[in-house]
Amino acid sequence: QVQLVESGGALVQAGGSLRLPCEASGTIFSINAMGWYRQAPGNQRELVAQITTAGSTTYADSVKDRFTISRDNAKNTVFLQMNSLKPEDTAVYYCAAEVKVRRFSTPDDYWGQGTQVTVSS
Repeated sequence: QVQLVESGGALVQAGGSLRLPCEASGTIFSINAMGWYRQAPGNQRELVAQITTAGSTTYADSVKDRFTISRDNAKNTVFLQMNSLKPEDTAVYYCAAEVKVRRFSTPDDYWGQGTQVTVSS
């Protein structure tokens, strides 16, 4: 079994910053891509940022130049640094990872339980 646990969600004023960590644990041989998604009420879940094992990153246009994704491969942890937060960033933020549990197994996607980020105007 693989578990992903996010933390760091909070209520913050517009213009503020938050850092969300997410740690993967359990039976893990390797982790390919890791990413952050978010879902606001009434909206579909959307990709916020993604990072490969080698460190290549992808961002949603709405967060470019404000958010930074990074990872610590030794600790199976991915981070999302969020700066210049806006009320429209309010959502539940989910961590995801593509994990191989054994050397020759097919990678599967795993999700965290989500952490609430609320940005007040």
